[in-house]
Amino acid sequence: MRPSISTLIIVAFLPVLTACLPAGLPAVTPSPASTEPAPAAATATVPPATATITVTPTETSPDAFPASAAIQKMQRGINMGNTLEAPREGEWGFRIEREHFRIIRAAGFDAVRLPTRWSAHAQPEAPYTIEPAFFARLDEVIGWALEEDLVVVLNIHHYEEMATEPQAHRERFLALWRQIAERYKDYPPTLLFELMNEPNGALSARLWNEFVRESLAVIRESNPTRNLIVGGVSWNAYDQLRLLALPRDDRHLIATFHYYLPFEFTHQGAEWAGPAAQQWLGTPWNGTDEEKAEINRHFTLVEAWSKQQGIPVYLGEFGAYSKADMPSRIRWTQYVREQAEARGFAWAYWEFGAGFGAYDRASQAWREELLRALIP
Repeated sequence: MRPSISTLIIVAFLPVLTACLPAGLPAVTPSPASTEPAPAAATATVPPATATITVTPTETSPDAFPASAAIQKMQRGINMGNTLEAPREGEWGFRIEREHFRIIRAAGFDAVRLPTRWSAHAQPEAPYTIEPAFFARLDEVIGWALEEDLVVVLNIHHYEEMATEPQAHRERFLALWRQIAERYKDYPPTLLFELMNEPNGALSARLWNEFVRESLAVIRESNPTRNLIVGGVSWNAYDQLRLLALPRDDRHLIATFHYYLPFEFTHQGAEWAGPAAQQWLGTPWNGTDEEKAEINRHFTLVEAWSKQQGIPVYLGEFGAYSKADMPSRIRWTQYVREQAEARGFAWAYWEFGAGFGAYDRASQAWREELLRALIP
């Protein structure tokens, strides 16, 4: 979770404010959908994927792999953060290697999430063609993960202009998904698409629902039964799922939310979270009844929504930054993981080998106590 500098103040305080909302918050009726017609999406020529996929999923077809089955196969995941969502892979000090997926699988994880900044690798003007070399790199990375029998979640991450000028980038966003969907239409159903990471800012709930509807239509043209993951606004906040307008007849939809509360604990000392984050240094999470009750309230709200809608849930990000004391990180991580599993949520820890990392790349070893908080 690495937001841009322009959104630091919002990031620092919005999750804290949403944490204070009462558990019994009444439903909010979204504004009526805009009657403005969606712009026609530009068409870019998409070359076939170059990776050779050797994994043969046990399911005989994507249609035999509904969202309910996908959730069971991707119960315990980890994010490959600070890699493909950097402006250029490696700029944040980390490139994905084939061995990483072997290490992840051997530790007991079922899935990986690949945060990907497609917007930095596509033409700014129509037809918004994605760089062939970047597509080839994704083919390689996805292939490595699938060969280790890991479920892969591929998203659009850090498309920052969507938070400031979403309407101006609507056509480009849809064109990106048309190319991605076409590229991977023949991949096994253990590759899932996530529409966008943490919609926020000017991307209101009403407008995001329009983007969701249009994106689903674009992807379903070439991937009629691939499982798709969709989260709510306000940075995928737990209490924003209720504003999502999802089709009732699609058996291949999964809802997602992210969880970093208390934010003062999970982001203490985070260099990108503004001056206030330095003042939070030393904030513990002791696992008191009150601290646990807050997490329980939030997760119960998500669980109730999931049951009402009949849509399974994926906790796509949670984690505590390395500036927090390790005993607190372990307590918090274990409790969040336990509460997710108790409610049937699949989850993906943020992240593998950077500032929140469960794996120490320098010593080439897991941080054992943190790993055991995730995989007992």
